[in-house]
Formats: sequence, structure tokens, C-alpha cells
Amino acid sequence: MPFYDAVILGSGPAGEGAAMKLSKEGQRVAVVENRTSVGGSCAHSGTIPSKTLRQSVWQLMRYNRDPLLHRAGELRQFTFDQILQRTQKVIAQQVELRTRFYTRNDVDLYFSPGSFIDPQTLEVHTPEGSRELLQFKHAIIATGARPYHPSDIDFNHPRVFDSDDILKLDFSVRKIIIYGAGVIGCEYASIFEGMGVKVDLINTQDALLSFLDDEISDALSHYLRELGVLIRHHEQYEKLETLDDSVVLHLKSGKKIRADAILWCNGRSGNTQHLGLENLGVSINQRGQIPVNEFYQTSQPHIYAAGDVIGWPSLASAAYDQGRCAAAHIVGSADVPRVSEVPNGIYTIPEISSLGKNEAELTREQVPYEVGQAFFRHLARAQITGETVGMLKILFHRETLEILGIHCFGDGASEIVHIGQAVMHGGQNSLRYFANTTFNYPTMAEAYRVAALNGLNRLF
Repeated sequence: MPFYDAVILGSGPAGEGAAMKLSKEGQRVAVVENRTSVGGSCAHSGTIPSKTLRQSVWQLMRYNRDPLLHRAGELRQFTFDQILQRTQKVIAQQVELRTRFYTRNDVDLYFSPGSFIDPQTLEVHTPEGSRELLQFKHAIIATGARPYHPSDIDFNHPRVFDSDDILKLDFSVRKIIIYGAGVIGCEYASIFEGMGVKVDLINTQDALLSFLDDEISDALSHYLRELGVLIRHHEQYEKLETLDDSVVLHLKSGKKIRADAILWCNGRSGNTQHLGLENLGVSINQRGQIPVNEFYQTSQPHIYAAGDVIGWPSLASAAYDQGRCAAAHIVGSADVPRVSEVPNGIYTIPEISSLGKNEAELTREQVPYEVGQAFFRHLARAQITGETVGMLKILFHRETLEILGIHCFGDGASEIVHIGQAVMHGGQNSLRYFANTTFNYPTMAEAYRVAALNGLNRLF
């Protein structure tokens, strides 16, 4: 019976981060993955394929709106299946790369579902079908999450999809309903509309992505409507009627919406079923998520959990660092802090990214703040590329000039935000850094200088 210092369930970002940290600390590590290759949902059905799809649609949209690339009326159109073909290549590249990581670091891989037999033993199955037991000192549960499925929705119907199996869509749709206007719902709304598909986006809340700064949320709503998305706020479904050639969503408000298909994006559940957690005494909440402490320990101190299976913030970037933090605690290292403040990266078309406080939070906390803005339409680089939709918004303390929040909407937002992040956490947290720093011209980074000068002008 093999013995490991640590057994990790799941090879997504959290599992990989933990495995790499532990192996480099001299630990004997095994990773148990229930797919036939590494990468987890992030690589196979979530982040990587959906963002690759988004990039392809964005490039198609840029081509179709640039008169230099084609004559009037010669717009390019592709089917969903054609656009998806590139995703398979990127997935294969990611799997190959990450497989090499495990090989180089002498991490043992088991491609099998794993189930805890007792607090020190995990059961797996060999490719031949035989049962094998792994003993361990520590375990990290990094099994991720899956789309939430209400019991009254028939997800076996060929016109009903969740955010994982929408990538298997193999027929043409002219109109789609997206139920749930969270991050995933908004991302797919812009993707489908960018492909020329009519979208009804059903939002159960009063505004899109209410955790964002109000101005950014409003900008997203405006731009999605400009694309053609029909947003219906504060709606709840009553039932879903499935037909051979369409679906009909019945809302509690009395509305009936017909479409060729529906994409259900209303929440996610932790992948904790069939893990044998009852044999460990580890509890889960009603969404299948595992509560943990500040070191990512469960109610059993030698059992850790990280990534989407624990809930917030459910981001691949944070999951990787959570896995590293759990691994660091196992080996007694303090060099990896707990994940606390995480930039949001929302891959709508265009992107959104933010870090720190928004205006509503600062107002509630009675912080004397001011705003610096740079609109992309005024930047030379944006005018050159044609990506003029969007803005950078810096929130800063009126008296100390400390940067309190960075909010960006527009092309490249998920990259641009990290410039602000570096200054906020780099020991020179002051708006004057941006005002007095020379930026390459023309660049999108120049938005920081423009926003800083705009903000300073508001003080006088």
C-alpha cells in the first residue's frame, strides 16, 4: 500500500498549486483526478474553453466592424461548432503543458475517482479496474464545482444546457435564453450576441453584477443592450417547457419566452458527492461546499480544501494561490499568505476587471474619496485599435491620495488592472505615482496617468 505525505483530489488550479508547492518542499505527493487527463474543469469545460471561445468571437466582431478588412456587406459568419474548433487545440496545449509539470516534479498521477475510506486512506481504481488504497498523512480536496441543477429542470433535454455542456452545442440557434445574469451568464450573453444570436438575459437580481462599482455595472448593461441583448431584471422562473424544436420559459411575472435553446447559469455546487466525506467527519453546506479556516483546514486538521469547492471567490487565479497556501501550512511555511483581496476578471466583450473598494462601499464607510477617470475614447492607443468602448476609474482618498479601488471596463481590462494592483500593494500607494510616472505613448497603460491627473484636478 503506497504512502504519501499528501494526497490531492483534483488537478485543476488549486490541486496543481498545492502539488507544485509540496513537491518542491520535498514531500511525496499523489494527485487523484477523475478525468483521463489533468487540468480539471478549468482546462476542460470552464475557463480555458470559454475564454478561447470568447477570444474567437471578439476577433470576428473586430473583423466585421473594420471596413478596411472587407467590402460593405461581406461580413463573416461562422457556426458555433466552427468557432469552438480552436478551443480543442488550446485545451490540448494546456493539458500537455500541465502534464509536464507533474512529471518534472515527480508527482504521482492517478486517473480515477477517489473516495475516503477512513481519515488516513483513499480508495482509487487502476486502469484495469482493480481497487487500490493510498495511505496519506495529509489530504487536500480540490475537486472544484459544477453548475447547479434545479430538480425541476430537465438537463437531459437536447435544448437545455448548463455552462459546462453549452460547449457541446451542435445545432444552429437563432435565439437563446440565458437564465442567470452572473459572471458566466453575462460572458455568454456577449459571446452569443457577438455571433449574431438573439439573447434574452434573465436576471434574478435588480442589476447586473451588483458587486461591481455601480458605474461599471451600468456601463456593462448599456453595452450589452447596444449589442442587442434583451435584459430582464428581477425575474424568477416558474417552469421550463421543453419542446422538440424549442423551449418556453415561464416566468413568475407572467411572461413566456420562447427560444431555440436555454443556457442555465444560476449558481454552482461543490463537487463533494461520492468523496466519502462522511468517513472523515467533514461537513458541507447546502451547496456542497466545504467550510475551512484561515489555513484552508476543514473540521479535520489534516484534511484541507481549496478552490471552487470551498466557495468564494470561485476564480482560477485565487484557487491556485489557495492550493499553495494550504500546502505551505502543511510544511510549516509562512511564505504564502491567505488569499484575501482578489482582482475580478470578467471576460464579457469588452472585459471588466476591478480591485479594492467601489463607490457604494466607500460611501457607506464614510471615507472621503475622490474619483479619477480616463475614458478609452480619448486615448490615442484606443483610437488606433478601434477599441474605444470603456474607461479606467481610480478611487482615492482625498487627503492621503491613497488608492482605494481600481475599476476598468474595456478591451484589455483584465491586464490593465494589474498595473494598479502593483502600485496599491507595492509600498508606493499614492495617486501621485501615476501622475508623475512617464508611460509609453501610445499605450492603454497611459490611462492611469490620464485618470490620475483627472482626479487631482478635482481636488482644487
